[in-house]
Amino acid sequence: MKRLLKLFVASLLASFFLMSCVTVRQGNVGVKRTIGKIQEPSLPAGPRWYNPFVSKVIIVPVNTQNLEVSLPLPSKEGLNVEAQISILYHVQAEKATDVIGTIGEDYLGTIILPVFRAAAADVTAKFMAKDMHTGNRLDIERAIRDKMMDLLGDRGFVIEAVLLKSVTLPQGLYRAIEEKLQAEQDAQRMEFVLQKERQEAERKTIEAAGVRDANKIISEGLTPAIIQYKSLEVYRELSKSPNAKVIIGGATQPVLLEP
Repeated sequence: MKRLLKLFVASLLASFFLMSCVTVRQGNVGVKRTIGKIQEPSLPAGPRWYNPFVSKVIIVPVNTQNLEVSLPLPSKEGLNVEAQISILYHVQAEKATDVIGTIGEDYLGTIILPVFRAAAADVTAKFMAKDMHTGNRLDIERAIRDKMMDLLGDRGFVIEAVLLKSVTLPQGLYRAIEEKLQAEQDAQRMEFVLQKERQEAERKTIEAAGVRDANKIISEGLTPAIIQYKSLEVYRELSKSPNAKVIIGGATQPVLLEP
């Protein structure tokens, strides 16, 4: 009987020992609540002891967390744009006790999500729907992140980034954007063709001006003496041809007869 009692006591002590120990893993801190009161400071990583009958250790992650949210975002023109968004955030380790003490364990649903929805709606309402699908997406992400930090930075949270993972525009808007892009491409292609034609026209103008100037120079340099000299050179070359028989020139030019 005594042996059974000893075994029972030993089991009870072992259970109490196990219940009185909690391991705070790397990337987390422990917040100890004793009889409803938060104890300072927070507990760093490692094994921690507490009285399970009057105390509770709440594990709070302080490394980067990824919160994914799907919601419609309002646009400047009054459209609702379906979006999937990732919020990268973490709790400041030195303020973990304040977070649990003032907000509670469900700080995601209590403060982070409501602040995000309000900040996202306020920011996207200033942009056109197409801006969420173009290069302005980065500006929208930064604006939402900055607005969330203005509201949450002093409450013990760091919003690292807000990422628009996917955006689904209304079908009609998709077609309008595609048609606009096609029109812009056509305009760019036509501008290229016109530029090429202008360059070709300039080339021909320069070429014609060169020919004109060359002819002008030649005509100005053709005196009667030069013309007569060139004529004699032509007759001399013709006289050397075996097919030449009789060449009769003008009155001022020599007459070459067949030998």
